[in-house]
Amino acid sequence: MKSFEELGVNEPLRKAVEELGFETPMPIQERVIPRLLGDANDIVALAQTGTGKTAAFGLPVLQRIDAGIRCPQALVLAPTRELCLQISSDLVDYSKYIPGVKVIPVYGGSSIESQIRSLRAGANVIVATPGRLIDLINRGVVKLDDVNTVVLDEADEMLNMGFLDSIEEILSHVPEEHKTLLFSATMPADILKIAKRYMRDYEEIVVGTRNEGAENVRHIYYMVNARDKYLALKRVVDNSPGIYAIVFCRTRRDTQEIADNLIRDGYNAEALHGDLSQQQRDIVMKKFRDRVVTILVATDVAARGLDVSDLTHVINYGLPEDTAVYTHRSGRTGRAGKKGVSIAIIHSREKGRLREIERIIGKTFEHLEVPTPEHIIEKQLYNLADRLEKVKVNEEGIAKFLPGISRKLEWLSEEDLIKRVISLEFNRLIDYYKDAPKIDFIDAKPERDRSRKGGERKGSKAHERPADDKEKDRRTAARGMERVYVNVGKRDGFFAGNLIEALNKLVQGKRVDVGRIDLLPSYTLFDVSKKDARKVVGALTGADFFGKRLHSEIADKDRDYSRLSDKKKKGRKQ
Repeated sequence: MKSFEELGVNEPLRKAVEELGFETPMPIQERVIPRLLGDANDIVALAQTGTGKTAAFGLPVLQRIDAGIRCPQALVLAPTRELCLQISSDLVDYSKYIPGVKVIPVYGGSSIESQIRSLRAGANVIVATPGRLIDLINRGVVKLDDVNTVVLDEADEMLNMGFLDSIEEILSHVPEEHKTLLFSATMPADILKIAKRYMRDYEEIVVGTRNEGAENVRHIYYMVNARDKYLALKRVVDNSPGIYAIVFCRTRRDTQEIADNLIRDGYNAEALHGDLSQQQRDIVMKKFRDRVVTILVATDVAARGLDVSDLTHVINYGLPEDTAVYTHRSGRTGRAGKKGVSIAIIHSREKGRLREIERIIGKTFEHLEVPTPEHIIEKQLYNLADRLEKVKVNEEGIAKFLPGISRKLEWLSEEDLIKRVISLEFNRLIDYYKDAPKIDFIDAKPERDRSRKGGERKGSKAHERPADDKEKDRRTAARGMERVYVNVGKRDGFFAGNLIEALNKLVQGKRVDVGRIDLLPSYTLFDVSKKDARKVVGALTGADFFGKRLHSEIADKDRDYSRLSDKKKKGRKQ
């Protein structure tokens, strides 16, 4: 294996990447870097996300920059603002020891005026989403007359998002004499059409084989009845201490519902889908990157361009229709030489689709039984023991408290003490899984897991409520509860997770127990215990939800809140 120096990377760039932890080039870097630094033809590179492709094109692009010329010399196109920002951040890190090089990201959903000011101050490399770049070109702010290198990153995603016309428009402004690099995780026919139309004598570089799954990813599937998929998801999560995962769903509705159920059942989860505003999306992503949220439930569209390191699992809550989509999903774990797991939770009708994906990606899925309660509890107990072994003890800080604690606990034997430590952490888990049946799909109809114990609050499985419960008057509270109204709903980007978060943040004292939640387009009704109702109304009223002032009240079962919301909307329009 060659070193970065042997590939032709100069000393300032080598110094920067060594500080970032790069020791030896990855396969894609070893093949692309010398070609881009030399006189090679255009390049079409087939490589999974996470294989080191940003450095593969970023290092030679930066080395070819003349920092004394204050105009764009390289252009990188990316499908989403998240990927745009990630690439830009990486290029800035790589160019740390190259004086004067300016990398500017431009993307939609942010102030165009501030981006214009940055560009007018001078830019050597522009990293852009297609739509915003065309806007800046049309305004005369960006001129691509001196661009010598164009990189199309995640080209298959850009095609999926309908950017073909935009790419053609942008390339028409680039000088004919330039080098083009096209990176793609999969190689659909449309990619080859772009290559033949816009690239000259291109060389195709394939790391792995066409459309195959990432090498370090283990592919697993669980088969259950459709109605038991959420229960299977919970068992998979409970069986994976330290999980850091994305759960992929097909629809926005499924995404929000599953995230809401996970939140109510005590997991650190959030939803990411197209109904969220850009501000809400940014907040969710920051929480996920900071690991405040450890399970992100997302649609494929919302997760495009999302670059997060060290994912332990990708969970497919059902299989996508397009194999390329599965390849993109599974490629988000098992990056940079680390191991990852891609899990599919399917029902029997998806078995044929699974076999088709296996055939195309050249990988075999392992069929495992859904983790049993005994296995989950054992796994969690050993994880607790491991954490106890590795916990850092502040000997000096704790010393003065030990004599008193020792006297208080001296009547307990070592075995009794261990039992109590374990019970403190695991009583809820043990109670929840007590007498829980197997839920794997078999020919005979399996018994349904109806346990409502432990972390699952009343109402947490909205998708399992009986039909007559769903038809209840939304304005009537359950027995022992009070119905509360708040003037935000789905149209405002307000979902159950936002409600739980607001209550935890705004209501002082003991955590509020929330019952049934009905999310409507312009308002929300939810149940809380009668003793908490007034406190909840007082906490919510006057609070801010992304610029909207909240109003809350005890719901009047005879009042039609949909008409109230309509009147308020009409009043605002007049």
